[in-house]
Amino acid sequence: MKHVVLPLLFAGLLATADAANLVRAEGSADTMGTVFSVVAWGEDRGRLESAVAAALDEARRLDEMLSNYRQASELGRVNRLAAKEPVRVPDELFGLLQACSEYSRASEGTFDITVGPLMKVWGFYRGTGHLPKRAEIEAALGHVGYQKVMLDSNTRTVRFTGDGVELDPGGIGKGYAVDSMIAVLKESGVQSALVSAGSSSIYALGAPPDEAGWKVAIRDPRDETKTAATVTLKDESLSTSGNYEKFFVADGKVWSHIMDPRTGYPAMGTLSVSIISPRTIDSEAWAKPYYILGREWTARHKQKDFRVFFCEDKADSPCAWLQ
Repeated sequence: MKHVVLPLLFAGLLATADAANLVRAEGSADTMGTVFSVVAWGEDRGRLESAVAAALDEARRLDEMLSNYRQASELGRVNRLAAKEPVRVPDELFGLLQACSEYSRASEGTFDITVGPLMKVWGFYRGTGHLPKRAEIEAALGHVGYQKVMLDSNTRTVRFTGDGVELDPGGIGKGYAVDSMIAVLKESGVQSALVSAGSSSIYALGAPPDEAGWKVAIRDPRDETKTAATVTLKDESLSTSGNYEKFFVADGKVWSHIMDPRTGYPAMGTLSVSIISPRTIDSEAWAKPYYILGREWTARHKQKDFRVFFCEDKADSPCAWLQ
């Protein structure tokens, strides 16, 4: 079951643009397995529409590089060949893989771009999931672990330590794309825009007319019709991971797609985590580790410039911002 994670409240979008000599342009693209959308304000409609189109083209370009469904993509080529030999990759992809390795080390292995085999055995890769046998989980765990990805900065090559390892960009690709799209908009002179990747990772550039920022609602993980919090964003990102995005019920439990790569099982104890940070790649990459490791670990280790909204799976623990 798939629900919209962050209903966007475009406050001020119906304000009179003539007062500020501003016009509005918007667009969307279905890529990276989700819908990317852009809403932007500017003075020149033609230039603004071209900037929005260029930002959406950037998302499509990155899908061609990062897709693990396309064998012809750069990531697909790595997945096919890296167990046999070192694979030279473009600097952009190598830098992203280096960042993934750093996130993995800092999060005690709870962020792991090699989690794909577990997602497959649990049925979350292209479906809603099912309960696998313990032997299947153990077999998948044998192919999971960020330490199995060897990066050589001198040759810009990637090598796997064994067969069956597979890179899955699902936990970071959208955030990286949103930041890249924002860079394209800035290069085009856009100063006010909201970029959303499936509504689960967004970046707010500047503010819409006559507003202090972009108002965004964080949904209540217990009830999709309710809002747990509303935030005003300006030049910052927000990403959410929630157990309601994709899940199934078996043996009296809710099993979500948020996998703990250390144990091979979906993480328990948290309903959702939302992170506000300066970069979308950071907010998306850290959302799942915070979800997996829980409130106390997050409170001790979160970055100083992050704001974190936690919803625990406890009847006596309402959703709240970490202090």
